[in-house]
Order: sequence, then C-alpha cells, then structure tokens
Amino acid sequence: MTKTQVLALLKENQNERGIAHWKKMGARKTGKLKSFGIGLTQLRKLAKQIGRDHKLAQLLWKSDIYDAKVLGLLIDDPKQITREQAEQQVEQLHAGMLAHVFASCDATLAKSPIAEPLSRDWIESKDNVRRRCGYTLLYELSKKSIKTMDDAYFLDRITHIRDTIHDQEMWVREAMNLALMGIGKRNPRLNQAAIAAVKSIGPVDIDYGPDNNCEPLNVMYHLTSEYVKRKFSR
Repeated sequence: MTKTQVLALLKENQNERGIAHWKKMGARKTGKLKSFGIGLTQLRKLAKQIGRDHKLAQLLWKSDIYDAKVLGLLIDDPKQITREQAEQQVEQLHAGMLAHVFASCDATLAKSPIAEPLSRDWIESKDNVRRRCGYTLLYELSKKSIKTMDDAYFLDRITHIRDTIHDQEMWVREAMNLALMGIGKRNPRLNQAAIAAVKSIGPVDIDYGPDNNCEPLNVMYHLTSEYVKRKFSR
C-alpha cells in the first residue's frame, strides 16, 4: 500500500467519538498532531491488513496524523530497525505520548535485535522519556528467554527499581511498575524478589489526571494471582 492509500483507509475508519476525545485533550497534550480518533485495537487490525513494510512505516511516521504514526510503529519491520532510527524516534514521541506503542503493547521495537541493548542504555539515561521506554522494553523482554538477561541481571533491576522508583517522574514510575510485574512472572525466585520489593516500595504515586479513568497497575495483585501460582506449581 502507499501512504495515500493508508490515509484513505484511516479516513474510512475514523471514529467520531475518538475525534471528540482528541479535541477535548487540547493542544497542550496533542500538540499539532491531528487524529482520526481510531482506537489501538482497530489500528492493530488495520496494521495486519497492511502488513510489514519498513519504507511505508517511515513515511507514516513523518505524518502529522497520530493514527498514521501509530500504524508506522505497528507495521515496521523489526529486523530493519536501526539504533539510529530508534534514537531519532524516541526524540519524537511528543513528550512520551506515543511511548506506549513505541516500546510496549507487544511493540515492534521490542521484537528487534537492538531491543536488549537499547533497554539497558535507556534505563540509565538522564532523559525521562528514554527511561520510560527503557523500562517498558524491559517488561516486553522479560517475557522472552535472552542469554544476556539472566536471573542475576533481573535481580539487579528489581533492586534498582526498589531503591529509586519514588525519585522518578510519574511515567517512569509507571514503567518501572510494569517491568517489576513482568520480571516477577518469570520464575519463583524472581517472583519472591519482586514481591519483597513491592512490599518495601509501598504505594507508588501515579495520577493520570481527571480526564483519565485508568487505574494504576496493581503489581502485587498480578504477582500473587492464581494464574501465577499455578504457573509456578507445575
């Protein structure tokens, strides 16, 4: 498909309710980006319809339409994503507005060969958006078996999260919670370490604002769920 065809597809699937919500958020949050108001679930369906296309992904990313940028992230080819591209894109996430699709939600970047070194480097970055993406990538990578990410590495991450989470920007705190949950679901040893960290951390201050109905992630609930208990009892 061409960029023109994709934009036509987005227009066909525009959501008036979503557009109204976008306008309600205002320019302070959305900047100069426009939107067809399409939800992520529908955008994922459209991405599958379009298929992997690295060149098209780059063109869509340069658009001033939010939905097109999201599609660009979803259809990119993980094998062709370079470090240079990732570093450029992380600078263009509109203060983190696109970070959830860029580094989480089964993100394409997390499937790339550079995801592991990016996560390590970004976690140590002084930039809030990079740290947020680094920890969110860590969550995605915690679901996989990677030789360079053994129990010792994850235990070190748990300790670092425990000791520094309250000093971080809100979205970084949220990403740290997500990573802590993912790590704690890997095996019984990491589960117990993560649970101990959650108890030590205590309540984490996360406030999405009056216009957002989302509840902060309950890490302890997920680490002690019946599903996790059954998983580790096998």
